[in-house]
Amino acid sequence: MKNPRRKTLAAASAVALGVVGLAVTGGPASAAAVGPDSTYLVLAPEGGKTDTAAARVAAANGTVVAKYNQIGVLVVRSTNPDFANQVKGTGVDSVAATAGLGTALDEGEMVEVSAADVANAAATTTGDPTKEPLYGQQWDMSMIGVPQAQAVNAGSPNVTVGILDSGISSTHPDLATQIAKDKSASCIGGVVDTHEAAWNPTTSSHGTHVAGTIAAAVNGVGVAGIAPGVKVASVKVVNDDGFIYPEAAVCGFVWAAEHGMQITNNSYYIDPWEFNCRNDARQRPVWQAVQRAIRYSQNKGVLNIASAGNSNVDLAHKTVDAGSPDNGTPETRAINSACLDLPAEAPGVVAVSAVGPTGQKSYYSSYGQGVVDVAAPGGDARFRTQGARSTSADQILSTVINTTTKANGYGYMQGTSMAGPHAVGVAALALSAHPGMTAGQLSSFLERTADPQSCPAGVYNPVPLISSGPHAYDATCSGGARNGFYGAGIVDALNAVK
Repeated sequence: MKNPRRKTLAAASAVALGVVGLAVTGGPASAAAVGPDSTYLVLAPEGGKTDTAAARVAAANGTVVAKYNQIGVLVVRSTNPDFANQVKGTGVDSVAATAGLGTALDEGEMVEVSAADVANAAATTTGDPTKEPLYGQQWDMSMIGVPQAQAVNAGSPNVTVGILDSGISSTHPDLATQIAKDKSASCIGGVVDTHEAAWNPTTSSHGTHVAGTIAAAVNGVGVAGIAPGVKVASVKVVNDDGFIYPEAAVCGFVWAAEHGMQITNNSYYIDPWEFNCRNDARQRPVWQAVQRAIRYSQNKGVLNIASAGNSNVDLAHKTVDAGSPDNGTPETRAINSACLDLPAEAPGVVAVSAVGPTGQKSYYSSYGQGVVDVAAPGGDARFRTQGARSTSADQILSTVINTTTKANGYGYMQGTSMAGPHAVGVAALALSAHPGMTAGQLSSFLERTADPQSCPAGVYNPVPLISSGPHAYDATCSGGARNGFYGAGIVDALNAVK
């Protein structure tokens, strides 16, 4: 997700266990050895119990704040400066402090529709998405055949989509009836909190925008969602500083799996390094924990859909990461195929690239042959002027909340963060029209019903006049009917419900 990044793209109980005679490397912590209160991921052997690991945590002066026995992961707090070394041993596969591993949500800029313009839009109650007051500004819906699809199937309330993001405004007039409140929760800190205030947005409108694209009600107010008949659940993983920490993502995937969500939307990446490298000792435990959580959710029947990123990077040919970490001073490091953009590149996750109003790759969208599975509208505010100026109407219009004034409204945003929910909405319609599909079948169906889009010839760059330089967004597409820019093609809502 392209720099600069805005810090606004991308039930457990506390236990303390002890085992008599348990040997701990380095011995118990000294009472005088007190450091900052830090969070750790402690991984027990996968498939085994976490009791021994929890005991080692206690012996190393740590406290388990969340216990995910399903995947053998503990979220731990400790002020012991030597905790990571002392907890190692039998029953602990790996441990990593998550301090500094928070990823800034790549929200980009938002352009709000004025209250006067919203008020002047004619209200209707026809049940026709094209008659919603602001539908005329939703070019994305027509592009993927939403009106025709909703005439066949507008979505089933038996389908619940988990939105792992910054929270959903439960008071928004286009969303209030759409939220599965009994399945919504905050996962901040890796600890579940089901209070409504906890899973509402506090500093970011990103999740509310995503939710509207998927399921805004066709109610004569504002905009139309792709699948207004389905339910969305707010699974808040973005903290008040705009960061997504690995423990929150792990919690989110497990929560979705345990609460009957068939699809999740993931418009973010994990770790401050855009690419999480399995051969990096510090990053490996994070990679393992997230992989376990994703795999667990898949085994529970969840299809996870993720944004490909806004860095215009060829994910199939990574060589250098020059823009990470995003929570410190960026440094240049060599990377290779062992370094993944998570969750988009995790096995079984559907990766989505972004297109603009012309159906061509958005200038910012990352891509990659064999990585991108499908494409979807994400907006492109620069193509009309070749990058010289921005046109907000070519972005994606959806529901928003002003987190300062707490006023609900509508606004434009762009990014693969906006493309992901279009693919999710189409998948939700497909599952509504064809119930009983497994996650794997749904993934395959989403690809088979997409409209193939050919590679542009030569070097592609729709924004040569952008201020960052004439070649800043050069990209080359590879492949045939299935290619690096668009995967199997642009998602098609009508095809999905036939």
